[in-house]
Amino acid sequence: MKNNSLFSAFLAMVLFTGCKSDDAFDGPSLNDLYGQFSIVEPLTTSNDDVDFSSGQTTFFRATFSKNIAWTLHITGLSSGAMKEITGFSNILDATNSTWNGTTTRLPLFRIEDCAVELTFENEADTLRDTLHIAGTRINEGFLLSDFENGVNSGWSSFAQTGANMSFGVLSSDSAAQGNNFFDMAGVVDWDWLLGYLYLPATAYGSATFPLSSNPDEVFFNTLIYKPENLNNGLLLFQFTEDDNLDGVFTSASEDMYSIQVSPTEAGWSQLSVNYSDLVTLINGSPAAPAGNGIHEPHKLTQVNILFLKNPTSGFAHARLDYMIFTQGAPLIP
Repeated sequence: MKNNSLFSAFLAMVLFTGCKSDDAFDGPSLNDLYGQFSIVEPLTTSNDDVDFSSGQTTFFRATFSKNIAWTLHITGLSSGAMKEITGFSNILDATNSTWNGTTTRLPLFRIEDCAVELTFENEADTLRDTLHIAGTRINEGFLLSDFENGVNSGWSSFAQTGANMSFGVLSSDSAAQGNNFFDMAGVVDWDWLLGYLYLPATAYGSATFPLSSNPDEVFFNTLIYKPENLNNGLLLFQFTEDDNLDGVFTSASEDMYSIQVSPTEAGWSQLSVNYSDLVTLINGSPAAPAGNGIHEPHKLTQVNILFLKNPTSGFAHARLDYMIFTQGAPLIP
């Protein structure tokens, strides 16, 4: 009798722990797996005339018959900018489809009309709407230039007198932000340098740039354009520090940090670099800093931008737009 009692207790424990109630079922419901998909409420926009510059946001509403993977595409009809929002649910609302004006694919959005499309995984249905951007999103940080007002009069610049040279601000619908960008192009067969821009802090009214003393908090960001089938352009960004704060950068005894980039993908791309990751470069190779070797962004006195190419490589072309220092995180375009 004792053994039977123990066996009965053990069996009861197994049955109790081995079974789950319907409410605790893990995994997709039968309706999500096999139910017919239909639109319950069509796509609408909470604010179809949104001013991101004033901090406004917009979100989208729709309801479906079951949970499903969906993708929301917002495309600027003038800029070609695109924002993508994805999710898995049976409803779109403020919790999963709020948009604050950011961009998934460059260029940045402008003041423009946008097309909105909502598509679903393995379903032919496409829901559409439109909205208007009345003001574009404002990024926090220290803006060096977006070239909308041309070149800062306090900058210094130089361009070689080679063939097919372009070294200045152009206006075009193809800008990464706004209407203007800085264009750099040409053929120089006797030198690596095609041209440069020097951006001193004095052009902004101070001996140094208004940046944090913590290099881990400071990010340099810019948007770079590479033409298709041209891979020979090099952009060298240099950051000179006035280590002793005497008002003069001395190359032999003070730090200059750099980053050299050669974009690989055609079109606009984003460069964002943490100030603490910058290194000293000599002829493109890492070297020991000439100064105290401490990254001190609050002592940054000038940003140099050099456009380079191998002199035997022929025509080179690149564009720059929207140069900005951000704090705490890279630029979110």
